[in-house]
Amino acid sequence: MDLDPLLLSRIQFAFVISFHILFPSFTVGLACWIAVLEARWLMTGRALYRSLSEFWTRIFAISFGMGVVSGIVMTYQFGTNWSRWSDIVGNVLGPLIQYEVVTAFFLEAAFLGILLFGRDRVPRGIHFLAAVLVATGTVLSSFWILSANSWMHTPAGAELRDGRFFVTDWWAVVFNPSFPYRLAHMLTAMFLTTGFVVAGISAFYLIRNRFLEHARVGLSMSLGLITVLAPLQIFLGDLHGLNTLEHQPAKIAAMEGHWEGGARAPLILFAIPDKDAETNHAEIAIPALSSLILTHDWDGVVPGLKQFPADERPNPEILFWTFRIMVAIGVVMLTVALIHLVQRVRGRLYSPNWFHRVLVGCMPLGFVAILAGWFTTEIGRQPWVVQGMIRTADAVTPALTGGAVLTSLVVFVLVYAVIYGAGTYYLFRLLTIGPARLLDEDLEIPAVTQGHQPKRPLSVPGESIEPAE
Repeated sequence: MDLDPLLLSRIQFAFVISFHILFPSFTVGLACWIAVLEARWLMTGRALYRSLSEFWTRIFAISFGMGVVSGIVMTYQFGTNWSRWSDIVGNVLGPLIQYEVVTAFFLEAAFLGILLFGRDRVPRGIHFLAAVLVATGTVLSSFWILSANSWMHTPAGAELRDGRFFVTDWWAVVFNPSFPYRLAHMLTAMFLTTGFVVAGISAFYLIRNRFLEHARVGLSMSLGLITVLAPLQIFLGDLHGLNTLEHQPAKIAAMEGHWEGGARAPLILFAIPDKDAETNHAEIAIPALSSLILTHDWDGVVPGLKQFPADERPNPEILFWTFRIMVAIGVVMLTVALIHLVQRVRGRLYSPNWFHRVLVGCMPLGFVAILAGWFTTEIGRQPWVVQGMIRTADAVTPALTGGAVLTSLVVFVLVYAVIYGAGTYYLFRLLTIGPARLLDEDLEIPAVTQGHQPKRPLSVPGESIEPAE
């Protein structure tokens, strides 16, 4: 049996990047959450905020470390599996990736040590500043990586000469047509992912009657964030969809499952796309609704896959479902936001009930939605590695063999399963142990005092802030 190095390289990169993206999806929002807690600790002097910040900083440190390691492994493939891609786009994407390192990663690395180990060694204001700069670094990292990736979807500001891209306008490269929409959509998804994790952990503590004050603060703040961002994400998704319709209509056709396209196109709720027969089986649709959603006009014209050459169509058999998974999770998130408002008005937000169990079950939703959205975005660009200009088949390393890729893929899977399985287990252990007990009288300082030193050591993690029964 012949092993296709192109297919195996795509599978390997999909595996590595899918694993990697889970960590920044969580740590970007978590870093900002920690910065907010540090701000409240600085302003109020309440030890509860310090305790929460210390607890989530431990979670952040482990997640950040695993994300960095998986990211380094991912970039090695640019040389081993995708050397032609690196040669073709290096003049454009090389500097963008370098900007991410020198502006974002260096900022995170420089101040992460202060955030982790400088708590009682630097003034409180400096520690807060370190938290803010680490959070800023995570957002900047997302900015540059999404700019580079978006350029491959909507290339601008560069021209192809003698098989290589050369930059003609750096501003157009960085702020390419799809980048602002994708950045807003992705950052919102990251904050929602973190919000659901914090809400789920807080609800878990309330159910178990542990760390009740910590849990109430975490639940209230995270659900407040979710209630604002869930409807905003639907609005941003609509804007992103309109941008995709303009620049990547074949992707939209595959996502929607449209073969014919045209005016008054139906919204297909369920179908089994068949790319060989160029049709859908078992289709359930609402007439004209797709045209309204995509064009904001009942009579709007939407694209169909048959309008594009067969070798330039993304695979609807995958995109149709990954897109619907993402949308379904968005609806669930909006429902959670609405239930939260009802529970808060009724005064039952902190009383353990079925809603808390729902929140615990919803913890993975943000991660699943991001993976589904990422698969939709990247598979929807195929067969192009640079939309409409360079095919993915022309980007793979010429001398690469299928056996070599299969070997590295198997090694990656085994190593990741062991190392990151252990890391994830440790994260769950920390989450189960919970925050340290820390009361205001442990500090005995005014809220405005800077550079304080605690008068007594903190209690061990796992001790509830509530008095023993």
